[in-house]
Amino acid sequence: MSDVTVRALGPEDWQAYRELRLRALAEAPTAFTNTTEQEQGFDEALWRARMTRSTRLLASADDTAEGGAAVGIVSVGQAEPDVAELFGMWVVPSSRGAGVAWRLMEAATEHARVQGRRALQAWVSTDNGRAVAFFSSYGFRPSDQRRPMTNDASLQELAMVLPIGDDSGWVPVVR
Repeated sequence: MSDVTVRALGPEDWQAYRELRLRALAEAPTAFTNTTEQEQGFDEALWRARMTRSTRLLASADDTAEGGAAVGIVSVGQAEPDVAELFGMWVVPSSRGAGVAWRLMEAATEHARVQGRRALQAWVSTDNGRAVAFFSSYGFRPSDQRRPMTNDASLQELAMVLPIGDDSGWVPVVR
């Protein structure tokens, strides 16, 4: 993949978000709280409302092989007044390992920084070694917060935190 661009979706982009979200749910059903069947039943009003509750960042491939196709998504909401929460991250399987997740993280981090947040938090399943390794490589560190996963209480989620902002001293890991 030669180039990836990331853009924030607006309320008018609800259908693009819906399409990629349903693909994510179908491909990785245990990674998300809701199921494909639940979200397929959501009406347009609910999808539009979702677009206003959090910022949805969409990654697109700009090379001719992908033809500008959507290749990843992440949402950025608010966990606490000065902490942004990252959730719903997913990359198209054929684009994994090509830098898409990294570009999504850069955009999410910048979005949180511009919003004046001091940290970015993500809840990661402790049994998802690839995700824990990715977030760690980007600079996230485990906190002492854990909780049962919503869709499988036998599994745990770990809150990982990335300090951001001018006074954080954070420098991204160079790849």
